[in-house]
Amino acid sequence: MSAEKKVQSKDESRLKLDINNVFAEMIGKEHGMTVEELEEAKDKALKAHQNILKAEAEGEMGFMELPYKQKEVVNELKETAEKLKDKFDNFVVLGIGGSALGNIAVQTAINDPHYNLFKEARNGYPRLFVSDNVDPEGIKALLDKLDPEKTLFNVISKSGSTAETMSQFLLARKFVADAVGEEKVGEHFIATTSKDSGYLIEIAEREGMKKFFIPDNVGGRFSVLTPVGLLSAAMTGVDIEELLEGAAYMDQICRKSDFWENPALVNGLIQYLAYKKGKVMSVMMPYSDRLRDVADWYRQLWAESLGKEVDRQGNTVNVGPTPIKALGATDQHSQAQLYMEGPFDKIITFLEVENFAEELEIPGAYKDLDGVGYLGGHSFAELINTEKWATELALNKRNRMNQTVKVPEVNEFTLGQLFYFFEFQTAVTGELLNINTFNQPGVELGKNYTYGIFGRDGYQDKKDEFDSSAEHKDDLIL
Repeated sequence: MSAEKKVQSKDESRLKLDINNVFAEMIGKEHGMTVEELEEAKDKALKAHQNILKAEAEGEMGFMELPYKQKEVVNELKETAEKLKDKFDNFVVLGIGGSALGNIAVQTAINDPHYNLFKEARNGYPRLFVSDNVDPEGIKALLDKLDPEKTLFNVISKSGSTAETMSQFLLARKFVADAVGEEKVGEHFIATTSKDSGYLIEIAEREGMKKFFIPDNVGGRFSVLTPVGLLSAAMTGVDIEELLEGAAYMDQICRKSDFWENPALVNGLIQYLAYKKGKVMSVMMPYSDRLRDVADWYRQLWAESLGKEVDRQGNTVNVGPTPIKALGATDQHSQAQLYMEGPFDKIITFLEVENFAEELEIPGAYKDLDGVGYLGGHSFAELINTEKWATELALNKRNRMNQTVKVPEVNEFTLGQLFYFFEFQTAVTGELLNINTFNQPGVELGKNYTYGIFGRDGYQDKKDEFDSSAEHKDDLIL
């Protein structure tokens, strides 16, 4: 393929952002924006853009480095997958939050929907299970179905002290050791962790585990394009180089300093202005089963990054739009009523797939029945997108703010674009809100209470606080 044709094909696979339905011309002056408003505010967005690029130059924007600085890691991931895929029947991710949601999103988007059920769908790769909670019934049910001798576990924790992940690791370790013996435990685990600190790197060294490292300047919710997400992708046959290629392509777009040529910059500002206008809930609604878990991933990205108590100057601000996930057309029959007639407090972002891998014709029958016969001769691809367009129009008629990210087709290249687009947009919106987008002190507080209650050294004060608060709880349990 010539370089010119390759560039053309990549450009044809570019995501497109349709923002027509955020403007007053489409949804009315009371709830819509104007181009003039964006023009007046765009200098704030451009300043945010400059701040992000400056922070990147200072090594503080690790997610922006990922498309370019992982060649050796990618080769090692591919070699590992090729070496181990025939040795194990099951690949189990032990992780939570950013160490699980991206893995699930990649698997759902790229592989067969019934990948785990049918050998022919896996094309020689192992089954993938992501164990991302500590519900005892769920954990036991999974382990009961697995052959420990044919199972490889990927333990993901930057610190190695994540209570949920490490408790699952301790159980999985015993599960394996009881079957293969202590001396072979390390062969059944891969650790994905920090290179220079934490408990998991120490455990990995003791057990002789294979190790992959999470860059210190990349937080969990931004880590899907590190070994956190790339290892499970490689172990299930996903083209991880194309994922990163898509992210690199979107990065070049996000670097543009022309406001109207940078969709992540435009949309970061739209989300910020919408929030200021009282649209305090941000709904993501893909009309695609393959993209349903991207909405789940986005929910964490948006919530943990933008939900903050204080601004950069330490002032109490308690900001943050609430992310909501929905699925079209399914949630037209559960959530759409609220979106159409409830409070004017939402901005809805649709994900629309322009070309499905399958059209799937609807057979014709019962032509004498008006409520059924009209469907015949159309396709399911037509139907799902028509339902999206109809919902979009209905929202417009009710003056509800909405926009659409158009995905030419779902593949590794476009998925890499999606991940990077929303990560950069989140960084922009955080800058506009004048907060630290990359910390999560609220999450840490909950973790610390768990450590104290479980008796971890150094957290006795949290245990005391818990005991004190629990003294009066029985009074109001009905």
